[in-house]
Amino acid sequence: MKRTGAWLTAYALEQIGARFTFGIPGVHTTELYDALNNSNSITQVLVTHEGGAAFMADAVGRLSDTIGVLTVVPAAGLTHAASGIGEAFLDGVPMLVISGGPRTDTPHRYQLHQMDTHRFMGGLTKATFRVERHEDVVPVLFKAYEIAVSGEPGPVYVELPVNVLLLTDEVGELPQLQRPQPARLDAAADIPRAAELLAVARRPCIFAGWGARDATRELVRLAEWLEAPVATTLQGLSIFPGNHPLHVGFGFGASAVPAAQNAFKDCDCMVAIGTRFAEIATGSYGAAVPENLIHIDINPAAIGANYPAKVGIAADAATALNELSGALEARGPRPPARAGLREQIRRDKAAYRESWYRNDAAGIVNPARFFDGLRRAMPDDGIVVIDDGNHTFLTAELMPFHAPKSVILPTDFNCMGYAVPAAIGAKLALPNRTVQAIVGDGAFMMTCMEILTAATNGLGIVYYVFNDGELAQIAQAQSIPYGRKPCTQIGMLNIEGVALATGAAYLAMDDNAAIDGAIAEANEIAGNGRPVIVRVRIDYAKKTAFTLGTVKTNFGRFPLNEKLRFLTRAAVRRVTG
Repeated sequence: MKRTGAWLTAYALEQIGARFTFGIPGVHTTELYDALNNSNSITQVLVTHEGGAAFMADAVGRLSDTIGVLTVVPAAGLTHAASGIGEAFLDGVPMLVISGGPRTDTPHRYQLHQMDTHRFMGGLTKATFRVERHEDVVPVLFKAYEIAVSGEPGPVYVELPVNVLLLTDEVGELPQLQRPQPARLDAAADIPRAAELLAVARRPCIFAGWGARDATRELVRLAEWLEAPVATTLQGLSIFPGNHPLHVGFGFGASAVPAAQNAFKDCDCMVAIGTRFAEIATGSYGAAVPENLIHIDINPAAIGANYPAKVGIAADAATALNELSGALEARGPRPPARAGLREQIRRDKAAYRESWYRNDAAGIVNPARFFDGLRRAMPDDGIVVIDDGNHTFLTAELMPFHAPKSVILPTDFNCMGYAVPAAIGAKLALPNRTVQAIVGDGAFMMTCMEILTAATNGLGIVYYVFNDGELAQIAQAQSIPYGRKPCTQIGMLNIEGVALATGAAYLAMDDNAAIDGAIAEANEIAGNGRPVIVRVRIDYAKKTAFTLGTVKTNFGRFPLNEKLRFLTRAAVRRVTG
């Protein structure tokens, strides 16, 4: 039979189980968009910018059992989408990046959009492919999917030249997708040695990252057996229930909240699951890790990369944790609980929150009171999408998440502008769940027009825009060592005007008294399928534990003469202005 490459692409995506494609059609992809329009199972989502498309696809890959798919033109479409592709790559999120390509059936050079896209995409993806024959379209897309979802997930790029997409050619019997099988635990994995270390530990601790996102039940089982406190990475905020008495928060070192610092003090054996001990997760590598480190990760290269592991286990998190718990339980009765651990965690959390309550100021919104109101009004399975900025760490420290995969955010690529489009991807993927976005005004300006896509598709998403008129995270990081905040004041953004331009409703939250009412009204409007922008006049005066701890950690590494230079300069500037 004769088929176009576009028809074959649509067939392959249907077999994979793709539910959405995100992008903007161009001359290289018109045939592909036409073919996808005939699909009964795939919805094409037109965006305002390919960067937004990539963040939407990223959210689909993080939250659902399918894969996010980009359909873009080469060159400009890819460069626009690059930040979202890079975020998925560094954060371990599966994605298919499909672009058209210049014709391969002509000798002409300098074609429209002609560039070495594979060289460009090579550093942002797990693999790249160019399809030159119709018979290869389906097998290549199946292979790309397998690579994207296997091991540590990530994006894979496939270029389909316009002549392959547009023209017909003879193809044989179409292959059927063979789903990748879950990785089995290596027989050589040292589960017994890990169990032995934990069995004799007096103060075991658990640190869990995004790689354990499908292992919440197994994490709880292990934590309760060991009576071990559990901290998570930033990306892994919802991996362990925030209302569990052994949950201590984000991070565990000098940049963590007191509950985590105290619970992890004198830790003599740590189980780290699905974390690479990256810069943010460790507060700029200021976290102290015990000699007895059991490091579990699907990616062997991550094990021991930043901190040496006594036992390294390259495996799927759920599989390894089940085996580890089984080995511990087989050794005999549960060890005695650490006296007073749960009460200590409870007291530390309460005291830290009280410190935020004491920071109340008139005519402005206290972050702790805002997140209290948001938590009360949200179902446990409600989804929060966070952008990059000071609000990121406020959310991490003050908003407990109760259900797995109830929060997503950019982490290692750390891209501003993520939340507005990613919330759209989240709502499309899980339409029956509430979706709230927390975004700073600086990040909001980067992608706010994508709210038009939400309005066009009838998506009831609430966007809480923390409005203070500056790039707050950088401003705070500057003010401590420099004594001033250069280049952080943003323009006077009319947020209500953005709502008018995009078809969203607009609400203002100017002080603590307005919190509950604004949240309730926003939820009611969103429940009727309309996006809502809530301008929050947030109080950033109090610095997060993360900001204070990380600045201190980095400053502590400076040579003495450099410390004196920074301190003197900051002191002079505070006096002279």
